[in-house]
Amino acid sequence: MAKSTWTVDTAHSEIGFVVKHMMISKAKGTFDQFEAVIEADVEDLSNSKIEVTIDTASVNTRNDARDEHLRSADFFDAENHPKMTFVATDIKKKSDKNYDVIGDLSIKDTTKPVTVDVTFEGISKDPMSGDTVAGFSGETVINRKDFGLTWNAAVETGGVLVAEDVKIQVELEVHKQG
Repeated sequence: MAKSTWTVDTAHSEIGFVVKHMMISKAKGTFDQFEAVIEADVEDLSNSKIEVTIDTASVNTRNDARDEHLRSADFFDAENHPKMTFVATDIKKKSDKNYDVIGDLSIKDTTKPVTVDVTFEGISKDPMSGDTVAGFSGETVINRKDFGLTWNAAVETGGVLVAEDVKIQVELEVHKQG
């Protein structure tokens, strides 16, 4: 398949995260507003252009007080840093459907390289629109402190309220343009 432009179907896509809470459970959330620029041969991502922009104020953990705290200067500082971005810089094919997508992740004033383990889930035709549609899933783990997200609190039984490692999970359904 030739290189094409693809747009994200946000109704069938998700960017989420999981972080250990109080050292005993996991807190999960999503970013409800994001967009991506993808120019790719979806069956071989090796020479693709992938750029993702996430609205930090769209963080959603299903807890209003926690979401407001995450939007504050203690974490994303959404007022001063309304966007976080990921720009792919290199893509290495590991197998038929698996890739290491290496790129620059920018959160607040910090940009660091991260590697996202991406799986090509397949390609299909949308029976409603006739669009060519492809699916991808991806996962990586970052240390939030590397990106200036350092707020924490001690818990009485030892340890901290929020772990340093954050698992980022991505599910994308993309539609071929033109």
